[in-house]
Parts: sequence; structure tokens; C-alpha cells
Amino acid sequence: MQRFPGALTRHPVTLPDGSTHEGTVFLKAAIDHPNVEVGDYAYYSDFERVENYAARLAPYLYPGAPERLVIGAFAQIAHGVRFITASAYHAMSGLSTFPFRIFDPAQMEHYRDEAAARGDIIVGPDAWLGHEARVMAGVTIGAGAVIGAQAVVASDIPAYGVAVGNPARVVRIRFPDAVVARLLRLAWWDWPIDRILAALPAIEAGDIDALETAAGSA
Repeated sequence: MQRFPGALTRHPVTLPDGSTHEGTVFLKAAIDHPNVEVGDYAYYSDFERVENYAARLAPYLYPGAPERLVIGAFAQIAHGVRFITASAYHAMSGLSTFPFRIFDPAQMEHYRDEAAARGDIIVGPDAWLGHEARVMAGVTIGAGAVIGAQAVVASDIPAYGVAVGNPARVVRIRFPDAVVARLLRLAWWDWPIDRILAALPAIEAGDIDALETAAGSA
């Protein structure tokens, strides 16, 4: 196998003609935002030119906001996915949802505690988010989960769950519970990349026994 691109490679896909595919980025190289944490090799693909990837993915997340966006290693994020973080929400504890105080800089912090209570968005390692999916504040998407195109995810999705629709619902779990438990123990996404590539035949074949053997021989 050709040498795998480094985790800080901005455009990791080289097309057959030798040109760089600029529509796909490793997010760790493309995002510099104090409220966004990105794992190695997590990527995003977009059909349009993007100047600011943090703003494209999480348009309401401002530096210093009370919430975070955490994207795990090897996450795969398709065109049009948006994370609707807590600062996007309007207060609903009173008689109006109109955000009067944001129009006075001295009072903008008034909504901070309510936003903080909604929590972070966490995307687990090796999760795949399909075309134009929406992920709402406070949601955790488990490792290896699959989110269908245009799904609206308003509640947590378990590891290796497949979720579709609006609101998104889990239609199946990709593997039996015992296999999911073994995969979570192995956590191959935390291995050094050379070790992952050596185990790639087992990963691609769905051979968890071989993957465990690879883990034990390291």
C-alpha cells in the first residue's frame, strides 16, 4: 500500500491523474478553533469551496462559547452536514423566544448558562455522517455509528447504531452486542497508523478474530 497521508495533511486525496482533490480535507489540518476538538484522520468532503471549515460545519459555534464540538478519529463527514450547537438555541424559559439581549454587547452573556446546560456535541471515532445530516446540541454519536442522509439527530446514538429520519431513530445495530463490545475494547482507531494499516485486511474483511490477534501481537 502507498504511504498513508499524515493526519495533518490538509487535502489527503490524490486523484488518478495526480491532481489533488480539494473537496476533501483532514479536519485536524483544516480547523483551528478553540471550541472544536478533532481526532486524527477525521475527514470532511464538500462540493463547494470552503474558506472556514469550523464555520461551515458548526456555524453557531463562536470562540469562547460554553459548548464544544468534539469529532473523533477516523470520523467521516459528508457534504452539507451541520452541527447545531447550543449557542444556536433561543431561551425558552420565558414568555418569548426573541433573544433581546444579544443585541446589547453588555448583556450577551445572559444566555450563556442556558447554552452550557445543553451540552457538547460529540462524534465518536469511525462514525459516518451522511449527506446533509443535522446534529443537535448535546448529542453524542457513538463509535462506528452511521447517520443517514438528511437525518436530524436530536438524541444520542449508540455505538455502531444506524440512524435515519427526522427525528433520527435507530433502525439497527451494525453488529451483535458481543461484537460491539469487542470492537470498543479493541479501539483500533487509537492504534498507531502503521499498526492500523497492517491490520487493514482484518478490518476490511470484518474479521474481528484476526483483529484481536493483530492487537495481541503488537
